[in-house]
Amino acid sequence: MTIQQRKERGRAERQQMIVSAARKLAETEGWDAVTVRKLAEHIEYSQPVLYSHFRSKDEIVGAVALEGFAELTLAIRNAIPAEATGRSAVSALAEAYMAFAERHPAVYDSMFGLSNGLPFADERTPAPMREGFMALLDTLREVAGTVAPGLFTEVAWAALHGLVTLTRAGRLPPEHTPERLRVLVDWMVGNG
Repeated sequence: MTIQQRKERGRAERQQMIVSAARKLAETEGWDAVTVRKLAEHIEYSQPVLYSHFRSKDEIVGAVALEGFAELTLAIRNAIPAEATGRSAVSALAEAYMAFAERHPAVYDSMFGLSNGLPFADERTPAPMREGFMALLDTLREVAGTVAPGLFTEVAWAALHGLVTLTRAGRLPPEHTPERLRVLVDWMVGNG
């Protein structure tokens, strides 16, 4: 391994340490507690080192968001058995989506509310976000019926996101989440 390769590997490891520390801090204390100073203390590097990797807290939040999209994609794909179709596939997708948001609230917030610099639905959209959408589309395409699959996926995604957001905000009692998911799955499957 060359000196340059070692430097690049060390840089990548430091960058991952920063992202992991931000994520851990956000999950335990909330995103307001995530500051460059706290992160620098946590990973035992100076603030200028952090700034050499990320220009701002927003870039750190964006990096956490991209990790989140990759993990959500994996969670969805792993939750749907290969032989699943129709209702069983859509139900598995919806349950995996809700479970991910519940298990990782700060990461979910980074994905959908805090990462203003990440473009959705255009040519600049980062690969992990596109792959997340494709994980939804691959399953929902089958039940889209006469609706354009991409449009159907956007509306189904918005409904899932709405359930997550309203439940987390205390607007919807969490004990009725399984019933709400059944209604949503019925709508998605019945739409086809």
